[in-house]
Amino acid sequence: MSTSLPARGVALWALLSLAVGSFGIGMTEFVVMGLLPDIAQEMLPGEWATDPDAAIAQTGWLISLYALGVVVGAPTIAGSVARFPRHRVMIILAAALTFFNALTFLLPTFELVAASRFLAGLPHGAYFGIGALVAADVLGPGMRAKGVAFVLTGLTLANVVGVPLGTALGQEVGWRAAFMLVAGIFLIATVLITLFVPQHAGSPGRTLRAELRVFRIGQVWLALAVGAIGFGGFFAVYSYIAPVVTEVAGSPEWAVPIVLMVMGAGMTVGNLIGGHLADVHLARTLLWGYVALAAVLALLAATASSIYALGFFVFAVGFVSSGLSPTIQTRLMDVAGDNQSIAAALNHSALNLGNSVGAFLGGVVIAAGWGFLAPAWVGVALALCGLGLAVVSVATERRRDASMAPA
Repeated sequence: MSTSLPARGVALWALLSLAVGSFGIGMTEFVVMGLLPDIAQEMLPGEWATDPDAAIAQTGWLISLYALGVVVGAPTIAGSVARFPRHRVMIILAAALTFFNALTFLLPTFELVAASRFLAGLPHGAYFGIGALVAADVLGPGMRAKGVAFVLTGLTLANVVGVPLGTALGQEVGWRAAFMLVAGIFLIATVLITLFVPQHAGSPGRTLRAELRVFRIGQVWLALAVGAIGFGGFFAVYSYIAPVVTEVAGSPEWAVPIVLMVMGAGMTVGNLIGGHLADVHLARTLLWGYVALAAVLALLAATASSIYALGFFVFAVGFVSSGLSPTIQTRLMDVAGDNQSIAAALNHSALNLGNSVGAFLGGVVIAAGWGFLAPAWVGVALALCGLGLAVVSVATERRRDASMAPA
């Protein structure tokens, strides 16, 4: 990291530039969820004609493949580039996101689009992980979680503005138009990062082999499991929110972008408050956050037949889950020791493994004929598993600290 903090104006422009890229990532990751029926109808016409529910479930693979790209790319890319200047790495990552999302817009078949979604996921975790380190350096000591939250603000704002806009555009013009817009946003981010992110040295002595030593730390595995399993509860619901709005609540298709906007508003507020609470007391925020997530998912499942109740609890789910995100990220960085570059990126591997697991399990229960609310109950179970793992992680750390304390 740089040894001196940039001037306030320079820091603000740097953070805003990074946030534009995270806005694009929020769009490319989540806009698929509101367009699943549209993509299924165009890309899988045979399956759509015979069984629309099964076609939607199969199209959910696009969500899982993107998430798996993040899982694979985050540790390998972040570990491999740890020694290079971080501002240059961010430029390359933003350019790669531009190119791979343009492929999603251009490629003609479901199989090729699926491959492009995997490729688009590869730079995701490294972008957020290295961007979080740059933001933490800009904001200075004692504000690490706030720095992480600032980088994530673009992602949450994408769910207020970008995802509903992309969903409405995709419904009106065709789903490919949403990805053309996403590629354009990443192109803008690439230019802004080139112009405004100041030089940030990497760690010249770090290699991929050295960074991978992070996996020798037991608490790292626990922190990853907390994020991957617990956060899967959120994605089990979010992945299939479009059919919940239209089929369960009985609302027209134009209501889907509005519901997505409501969830995005909850995510934006929750992200900012979660960053503050994590700086105050990280463990307490983590544990109570998962209790709250399980509760609001259950309430959503119980009341989703009313569009008004659905809107309220969609906001609550977004608020609670996004409040957990900077908390999980900071927890992982705290337990990773000197392996900060790969640890910051691994959080996004964990969350997107949760994305993949949640979307997959949600698709399984829908395809089994259990209805579009079944993923919400899957989400409750996953959130409670995340809570249990968080309790184990915090209790283990406290026992270790107590044993090391002087008598």
